[in-house]
Amino acid sequence: MNVTEKPLRERAGKYFLELQTRICAALEETDGKVGFVTDEWSRPGGGGGVSKVLEDGSIFEKAGVNFSKVSGILPDRIAQRLETKPGDFFATGISLVLHPVSPMIPAVHANLRYFEMDGGNSWFGGGTDLTPYYHFSEDTIHFHSVLKAACDASDPSFYPRFKKWCDEYFFVRHRGETRGVGGIFFDYLRGEPEKHFSFVQSVGDAFLDAYLPVVRKRVRMEWGEKEKLWQLTRRGRYVEFNLVYDRGTTFGLETDGRVESILMSLPPVVHWRYDVRPEKGSREEELVLILKEPREWISG
Repeated sequence: MNVTEKPLRERAGKYFLELQTRICAALEETDGKVGFVTDEWSRPGGGGGVSKVLEDGSIFEKAGVNFSKVSGILPDRIAQRLETKPGDFFATGISLVLHPVSPMIPAVHANLRYFEMDGGNSWFGGGTDLTPYYHFSEDTIHFHSVLKAACDASDPSFYPRFKKWCDEYFFVRHRGETRGVGGIFFDYLRGEPEKHFSFVQSVGDAFLDAYLPVVRKRVRMEWGEKEKLWQLTRRGRYVEFNLVYDRGTTFGLETDGRVESILMSLPPVVHWRYDVRPEKGSREEELVLILKEPREWISG
């Protein structure tokens, strides 16, 4: 590292905060009805963050974009899970979840983070995935194609590796199905910090290009009570994953993180109806069958 260059933790934190600003500005412009409420917070153990939440918009029923930069002492049980030793930690990142009003627009999640322990053990992690309620192949192909290009800019091996990891990670085991149609997921990227930071920036910069064209394509499609009820039912699966399996949720809660920011990913309205079975041959069944068996959406 050049002696005049700032430490990676500072550069990563600066990038994530700037990315939050860019993404929120684009989402406000797209929605056109309401803006984000900004909530700056401090963590008792060290550090803090900025949560930005948009609710009851014309396009987004709820959109949360969270930036954090926190530090403290890592509990033994978390250190074991993170494959590191207990001690002082530093973590910074951006996490977002967008829940649209229309059932024809998919929900989306993205998270990028940098983690550092005293002694020099550090790594990047993150990913993004698409969760439709009604499936349109061209939307999924577009989303994956943009992500593949972002991966290929750093390493051609990244997309197939991280796409597979995403399918495995975002799997609701007790339901026997994936949360959505995937994307990429990666964690514990160690050993080449500058290469991995460049990769993380490439993914962050690609997010809006991957998602907003899908929103614009589906925003004017008609839907009714039946489609909304299906969306609310599928949101239940989303909540189940986040509360049972998601590493970020677990880490935040077990390190005394800010609960409102940790749980901002949850949708505002959800239905859990008993033993829902989609009608044979319906578009609802089509989605469920796709989620039961992950597939390759692009070649190469």
